[in-house]
Amino acid sequence: MPSVPLPPKESNLFKRILKCYEQKQYKNGLKFCKMILSNPKFAEHGETLAMKGLTLNCLGKKEEAYEFVRKGLRNDVKSHVCWHVYGLLQRSDKKYDEAIKCYRNALKLDKDNLQILRDLSLLQIQMRDLEGYRETRYQLLQLRPTQRASWIGYAIAYHLLKDYDMALKLLEEFRKTQQIPPNKIDYEYSELILYQNQVMREADLFQESLEHIETYEKQICDKLIVEEIKGEMLLKLGRLKEAGEVYKELIERNAENWHYYEGLEKALQPSEKFRELMDKFLRVNFSKGCPPLFTTLKSLYYNPEKVSTIQELVTGYEASLKTCDLFSTCENGEKEPPTTLLWVRYFLAQHFDKLGQCSLALDYINAAIASTPTLIELFYLKAKIYKHVGNLKEAAKWMDEAQSLDTADRFINSKCAKYMLRANMVKDAEEMCSKFTREGTSAMENLNEMQCMWFQTECAAAYQRLGKYGDALKKCHEVERHFFEITDDQFDFHTYCMRKMTLRAYVDLLRLEDVLRKHAFYFKAARSAIEIYLKLHDNPLTNESKEQEVNSENLSAKELKKMLSKQRRAQKKAKLEEERKHAERERQQKNQKKKRDEEEEETSGPREELVPEKLERVENPLEEAIKFLIPLKNLIGDDIETHLLAFEIYFRKGKFLLMLQSVKRAFAINSNNPWLHECLIKFSKAVSDHSNLPEIVSKVLTQEMQKIFVNKNLESFNEEFLKHNATSIQHQLSGAKMMYFLDKSRQEKAIAVATRLDKNMRDKNVKTLTKVFEALLDGSFGSCHTQCEEYQAACHKLFPFTSAFMPATNEDDSSIASVNHTAINHDLLSNEI
Repeated sequence: MPSVPLPPKESNLFKRILKCYEQKQYKNGLKFCKMILSNPKFAEHGETLAMKGLTLNCLGKKEEAYEFVRKGLRNDVKSHVCWHVYGLLQRSDKKYDEAIKCYRNALKLDKDNLQILRDLSLLQIQMRDLEGYRETRYQLLQLRPTQRASWIGYAIAYHLLKDYDMALKLLEEFRKTQQIPPNKIDYEYSELILYQNQVMREADLFQESLEHIETYEKQICDKLIVEEIKGEMLLKLGRLKEAGEVYKELIERNAENWHYYEGLEKALQPSEKFRELMDKFLRVNFSKGCPPLFTTLKSLYYNPEKVSTIQELVTGYEASLKTCDLFSTCENGEKEPPTTLLWVRYFLAQHFDKLGQCSLALDYINAAIASTPTLIELFYLKAKIYKHVGNLKEAAKWMDEAQSLDTADRFINSKCAKYMLRANMVKDAEEMCSKFTREGTSAMENLNEMQCMWFQTECAAAYQRLGKYGDALKKCHEVERHFFEITDDQFDFHTYCMRKMTLRAYVDLLRLEDVLRKHAFYFKAARSAIEIYLKLHDNPLTNESKEQEVNSENLSAKELKKMLSKQRRAQKKAKLEEERKHAERERQQKNQKKKRDEEEEETSGPREELVPEKLERVENPLEEAIKFLIPLKNLIGDDIETHLLAFEIYFRKGKFLLMLQSVKRAFAINSNNPWLHECLIKFSKAVSDHSNLPEIVSKVLTQEMQKIFVNKNLESFNEEFLKHNATSIQHQLSGAKMMYFLDKSRQEKAIAVATRLDKNMRDKNVKTLTKVFEALLDGSFGSCHTQCEEYQAACHKLFPFTSAFMPATNEDDSSIASVNHTAINHDLLSNEI
């Protein structure tokens, strides 16, 4: 029923409630609500009840807020205020779709309400409802044609919809209304011109863009972007000589910008004088002592001829500098200082490390350290070499040595922490980071507050390798929350950017947010979470007390007594440790956490605490895995790992059509991928084992699998895969796994295929050999202890520094070679930190 209209006195009080809400005087607002509602005539006044609910929500009383707003809406369902307030309440709870419905209902009752239209447009752009956003901005333009934001918002809508012609017409019409003299520089007008030019470039109007930027050059504040646009447009138009001149000027202005060199490279014609120019370039940089010289030249290492030339030149320098302190024994002139030989050795160590010749790289870096034992870069490089050979403990040790030379350097501190995490030294890494985190709070807590995602993803991977799934999942969920917060934070910019005319940055922000979860940090966290949930689904964590009960049945009285004594000691130790941690945590965080929780509750309500024990014992691990998978499928569909992870989930759920979708998408990306080969065989076998599938599903599966297998049975399909990839260890491993999977009696043959190390194998490196070793240990080939030891010894001969291949000296050392609790991150050993 509609509320009775308020008389003048109560109407004035209601206006004051609105004013208090706008000025964040919530307690005063509640007093005025009480004054109206205490009058029996208006005790059920819908709009007042709704405003009381909205005010209570701002004070963190969410349940009461919903109760009052819903009651107000029931009492006055025809009030646009009640619907608007309900929308605001839903928006504060991040239920944007529901909020949009409420705003639309409010507009049905008051179609020209500016505030509701503005709020609706904000939600539409947040949810990327671009068609709806365009319509709403059009209504706002009709109602307020003199306002700048009305024109700009409408133009941005067309721009985001890629209707560049209409966007340019609107921007030009609006530009003409601006009364800015040609000789005057106005920042907001300058931004408008640059935004207009950006739309032209995206519409491929290169000539028009160049003419436009030259016409308004004097009125643009940012002179640097003008030159950058000129260089880019001249390149696009094929005017290479002019573009080259522009990029030379830009390099003179900022010699550190890599994009300028790329532009200049495109503008210049290739030169044949590579050796001569390289010789000159290397000599100058070695004499000056330029540490990042190798990084500068690393992009040339795709070309074997250039690599050979560089190696020949630099090894020649090293031999000559050792004998006569000159770059060449044939020269006469001023002798080079001793530091020149140091930087030559430093370069050669990086060079041979890049080529995979780690023994040579270590020889050069050890020679450099012997001559100058106080240079951080040398220890840093030594750690890097050990990381590349797969000895992560030794790598962490040398990186710790590097950071000890300058404990005030945050970069080297972070690197050291990362290396420690790669070596599963989580506590040491946390202590290392605590040197640069806020005092009075734990390093983990502070790093989470600062959204330090490199630490959290590495930490998750370390916990995953250690089998601490709850702690690993906690880190993955923390990363996911950061991405949610970043997405939510864009809300504040929708009005701000139009008001301040930072239009280019605003459009870039929207486009970044659209693909935010494409970021490597999200992919790493999502992949770890999915792998762990798959592991938990395959091997659920049992109740510890029940497990002990079962184990105790098989023990003798003496063994049982010994086990119980051991358990009591462990429990006592764990209890004391827990009490100590709890006391420390209480002391450090009590006041600070209380403040932070109060702030969070006021803005977004209480957040569910991430408890490792709960996370690793979820009821449905596969459903949790799918939550991480969906953004990957939407944004990282061009990465084959996305679809193979999807397959692993749907395989366990028994969703045959979704399995088919996953393998088809993966097959389209790389039909010869080893992991995909395993998935295809498992899928085909699962289909043949299920005879009770619906007829239509069976028909679709048969038709699609026919395209992949081409009438071959699984054994011959696998044999052909092995034959086709006879020189690839990774492919041989996958083929061998499937050989054993299809026929357990062929274990010996499968292991022989997987462990081939002859000269023809092209990917004989630490990464691939570690994969094979892990497969032998994790049961992929059944029990094969003898073959495993033989393979370890063979790999140790090839890579004597790799810890995984070192022979175990006692029981503790054997843990080096023990199988990881979950899928190992194989890129660990080959990627740059």
